[in-house]
Amino acid sequence: MAPTRMASKTISVNENLNGISHGITTRSKQLASLKNYKDNLKAPNKRKADSPLKDMTAKRAAFGDITNAFNKSSANHDKDKVMPAKKVTVESKMLPTVKSIKPQTAAVNGKASKTKQLQKAASNAIESVQKHFAKDPPKVVATRSQNGILKNFEKKSLGKENQSQNSAKSAKSDVSEPSLYLTALENISPNETTKDGYKVISEKLNNVNLDDTVNKSLDEETCEQHVVPEGVSDFDKENWNDPTQVSNYAMDIFNYLKSRESLYIIDDYITRMKGITTWMRALLIDWMVEVQESFELNHETLYLAVKLVDLYLTRSSKMLPEKEQLTKDDLQLLGASSMFIASKFDERIPPLVDDFLYICDGAYPLQKLLAMEIKILQVVDFNLGIPLSYRFLRRYARCARVSMPTLTLARFVLEQCLTEYALASRSDSKMAAAALYVALRMKALGGWTSTLEYYTGYMLKDILPLVLEINATLHKKPKSAISTVRNKYSHAVFFEVAKVPLVDDAVLSS
Repeated sequence: MAPTRMASKTISVNENLNGISHGITTRSKQLASLKNYKDNLKAPNKRKADSPLKDMTAKRAAFGDITNAFNKSSANHDKDKVMPAKKVTVESKMLPTVKSIKPQTAAVNGKASKTKQLQKAASNAIESVQKHFAKDPPKVVATRSQNGILKNFEKKSLGKENQSQNSAKSAKSDVSEPSLYLTALENISPNETTKDGYKVISEKLNNVNLDDTVNKSLDEETCEQHVVPEGVSDFDKENWNDPTQVSNYAMDIFNYLKSRESLYIIDDYITRMKGITTWMRALLIDWMVEVQESFELNHETLYLAVKLVDLYLTRSSKMLPEKEQLTKDDLQLLGASSMFIASKFDERIPPLVDDFLYICDGAYPLQKLLAMEIKILQVVDFNLGIPLSYRFLRRYARCARVSMPTLTLARFVLEQCLTEYALASRSDSKMAAAALYVALRMKALGGWTSTLEYYTGYMLKDILPLVLEINATLHKKPKSAISTVRNKYSHAVFFEVAKVPLVDDAVLSS
């Protein structure tokens, strides 16, 4: 989604003097802060946090030295003395025995009672741990990581005279190294981890069944090609190994889109709207085509925006009361907001909100455009995955292997129908099929083939009534007020397809 361009933040006096301010800074707060700042300049500099005063205790962090009492006078006299740390010993069959060293120095300046209480609590905790490990240890073989921890614990806790004993104990514990594989194979018992344990473990690893053919993967389930009838060109099979074509999903994707068309039905909403006519809608769609060309947006963006306009007018005319319905003054606002939403949905780099305000010639403020955007999203229930006729047209044209000029002619026919209100309620997939058939007839490239019938799901008799309606739209006299589509496709970039001669209904019906 494109970020909304917001106004830059003003810097208050508090932020200039004291860093970051909290909340909204009023003028009275700014004057008070400025007065305090001037008074501080006159007063002598003071530290906010001084050292502890004399004969006061300073608390240390938890799990620090047992004695947390501190005195400056005693610290000066005992500056070079070091208080030995109390070493904790846990005696058990698994852990090595370490003799405890009693502290030789009591607490400083009459704090011995408090120190004794702390030492008593620590000794009680040590005794409870010793009683816990004095029981029969569980029959669990220590892993290699545990052995490393024990070795480090022995080296740090014992003196130089006990290093030889510790090394001997560490050597004994190294026998249990094969237990490293216990996490991978839970069915290996501890008695198998002997000096021949490596052989036992390797044999069991070799017997593990790694074949997963019973569980079919997702790729195998979706890689079954659709059965194509005889005489139909299998477009998906030819591109089956191309991952960018997603041939294994393409047929299912468009069948799914076709099934969702019933969720976006557009009825005759003009009869329920006051002040909005079909001519106003045609002018709006023509202006939206011009916006799409000016911003060089994708055609999917244009078709989605037009669909959002019709959906909003259809549903809001039913949901909202007459006073809250859209008026003709806000019809351009609806088109701009729909283009803004569609751009953020389909474009890689969508235009900013200021760009849409600019194309409206400053007729609407920012807050009003954003409010309309919210209304549209609420009315369509934030469901923007709408089936579009342009997407169906590209699929059908590729499967029929039509040339680019022919596809561009079909796009012109389909885009010209956007301004026609009578065709707004038609099915998008059927509109795409009918526009392609009209283009094929205008180019004299044949009729409705079995390949098109298979991929579109429509026979010629299904789309023929719609084909005649489209042809009647093309035969209407062009109007200068809504000539953007015709001028667009009269350019050489679009092969000047708007200048291709039209055909009669008799040619389309044959």
